[in-house]
Amino acid sequence: MGYENPYVLAHYIDVSFNLPKKPLNQSVLGLITTVVPYDPDKGPQGPGAPYNAAAKFYQPYQQSIKGNIDLRIAHVGIDRKNANMEDINCWFPLEAAKRAATLNLIQEISPHFYGLPTNRSQRHTLEVDAPQILEMLRAYSVDVAILIPNCSICHQSQSLLARFLEVAGISTVVMGAAKDIVEYCGVPRFLFSDFPLDNPAAKPNDVHAQDLNFLLALRLIESAPAARTTVQSPLRWSSDPLWKLDYSNLEKLSQQEISRLRDEAEQVRITARELRLNSLGT
Repeated sequence: MGYENPYVLAHYIDVSFNLPKKPLNQSVLGLITTVVPYDPDKGPQGPGAPYNAAAKFYQPYQQSIKGNIDLRIAHVGIDRKNANMEDINCWFPLEAAKRAATLNLIQEISPHFYGLPTNRSQRHTLEVDAPQILEMLRAYSVDVAILIPNCSICHQSQSLLARFLEVAGISTVVMGAAKDIVEYCGVPRFLFSDFPLDNPAAKPNDVHAQDLNFLLALRLIESAPAARTTVQSPLRWSSDPLWKLDYSNLEKLSQQEISRLRDEAEQVRITARELRLNSLGT
């Protein structure tokens, strides 16, 4: 993006860890996402959409798991070339969670799912957003939580939240695709899928694969022996691994394209800053 000082990602040595207080089939599960319900008044979102700061949210939210759920993504750091933007199950495994509940693998799902803002301010995530999410979870006696990030900064935000919730006694697992960021931050449990950013939960249009990944996340909550336990999903995104070379690869971009993207990112950053300040009432 052209800044002189690179962003410093969160990094911790110590990681809190709690065994689940109850068996999963007696536990209430909460799902935490970093995407927001679709709002047609906020511009392009979802398949084919560019980064759209107007579609971001800056306050934690909760929404019923019942009815029509339309979550879309317009984050800056997702893989727009390779990620599937149409199948919501790729980034929000609610249907897999419902099937797990039907099989009595969990007692029930919290009546709400929860939205964590993608915030570059680590202090704001820990001091403002995380306590609000915890309060929401406690209101419905959530015992365990699955955190599903999307973009690169989402992975940091969800990792910080996982650490915070673990200290509060809620066992967590992050289902993510940015292994370096999550492990560098340090989390209790991490299910790594070698998938494009924005598709951390499952492969598209593959119910069996979606259930497999969700089952791995549940098993990890129960079986992890200590903090910093990472399990890699056996699922492969593609038989051709060359898709991994596309993401943020400057060698594949011309100088003109780099300049255009840099200018675009700066304009969007200004928009996002104004929206955030307005949302905070400052």
